[in-house]
Amino acid sequence: MENRLMIYNTLTRKKELFEPLHAPNVGLYVCGPTVYGDAHLGHARPAITFDVLFRYLTNIGYKVRYVRNITDVGHLEHDADEGEDKIAKKARLEQLEPMEVVQHYTLRYHKAMEALNVLPPSIEPHASGHIIEQIELVKEILDNGYAYESEGSVYFDVAKYDKDHKYGVLSGRNLDDVLNTTRELDGQNEKRNPADFALWKCAQPQHIMRWPSPWSDGFPGWHCECTAMGRKYLGAEFDIHGGGMDLIFPHHECEIAQGVAAMGHSVVKYWMHNNMITINGQKMGKSYNNFINLAEFFTGSHPLLQQAYSPMTIRFFILQAHYRSTVDFGNEALQAAEKGLQRLMDAWSTLGTIVPANDTTVDVSSLRAKCYDAMNDDLNTAQVISHLFDASRAINQLADKKATISATDLDELKEVFSMFTFDILGLKEERGSGSAREEAFGKVVDMLLEQRQAAKAAKDWATSDKIRNELQALGFEIKDGKEGATWKLNK
Repeated sequence: MENRLMIYNTLTRKKELFEPLHAPNVGLYVCGPTVYGDAHLGHARPAITFDVLFRYLTNIGYKVRYVRNITDVGHLEHDADEGEDKIAKKARLEQLEPMEVVQHYTLRYHKAMEALNVLPPSIEPHASGHIIEQIELVKEILDNGYAYESEGSVYFDVAKYDKDHKYGVLSGRNLDDVLNTTRELDGQNEKRNPADFALWKCAQPQHIMRWPSPWSDGFPGWHCECTAMGRKYLGAEFDIHGGGMDLIFPHHECEIAQGVAAMGHSVVKYWMHNNMITINGQKMGKSYNNFINLAEFFTGSHPLLQQAYSPMTIRFFILQAHYRSTVDFGNEALQAAEKGLQRLMDAWSTLGTIVPANDTTVDVSSLRAKCYDAMNDDLNTAQVISHLFDASRAINQLADKKATISATDLDELKEVFSMFTFDILGLKEERGSGSAREEAFGKVVDMLLEQRQAAKAAKDWATSDKIRNELQALGFEIKDGKEGATWKLNK
């Protein structure tokens, strides 16, 4: 199939035909979590968005190296250059080693991603495992004259860089705007300019996480890790860098500046960003008392939730909106998504019961092209789902004998429906939990025994014996007592 994938490039602010640098190979880098707390919706949306991109690129024939990092050092509070490391702070509060915090929340993040059916990346590097590469990056930027040392720390010289290149190409900000909106923070007297950002920070005596460097015992600035690890695993130039829209400035802007300052050229060809999520129309945040992590969605344990929502309901809900549009999580919308997902799963189940006929009276031939056209239009998963709902209506018509389909067209419908629902959108059928199945199972047996008791009361011994004998044949042991019959399963 000829590639017609168009993706919106944040750098150029327009949709562009995707043309990889080294086809059929594609390099994809996505900013992963800072692992100091449980995964939440802000983690789920980029993970699902770029999981679909990963799946789709693979589907249309590319060999994708997907790198998603784990930030476990250097990310200071408020995304600033001063303050406490987020992981070190968590470790101090919980009286743990920082790497205990990292390990605990990384495992929980992986568990949440697995529940959401997010495929693991090709490589998942940790920032703390690439300190050497980050030190080398800082040396290059210093050697090229775009950084300076100050009291054991190293800062990027934004004004110098802006003269030779252009700072703000991704976010659209100019340096004056940055200067006017940069807050004065404690410790910024080390900087020549408040807009300058840390490449290496000298660790204060109380700072737990530190490494030796030519400048001081310290740690890398937050922005360094992605530039260093992207280059290590994807090369000096690669195809796509993704993340949430909140990372455009300062994180990704700083990444661009670092790459150009170190290597003299732009590193990333396409920048992709998913939009933000809100809860009942309000930004999610602990200060708003609406901060809901994924585990709370899955169990329904947060007071704002009317019920539990399964991982596939969350995934389906996110995919019902285009990745560049905002998504508002509310109970009514999630309940509607739950019903919509069930419609698709029911249609897939029904499709397996359809008996082919000699001719076809439903539109099947265009489904494949429509779904590919939607995906090629900047991953329009919402449109794909709309087409799958149209196919679901056709499937119900076939099941009700109001339409017919040939064997060839039935095979095509099954293949396309399965490919886009499961392989590309990454949805999957969810069964009830083991305990839920056990409860329902027990209720059915109890109902049969009640019917048997009623038959005995009516002296309908034939029906009573039939129920008992058939249950015994299935492996149930039935005991009659003064309080009625009891049962257990001997299998």
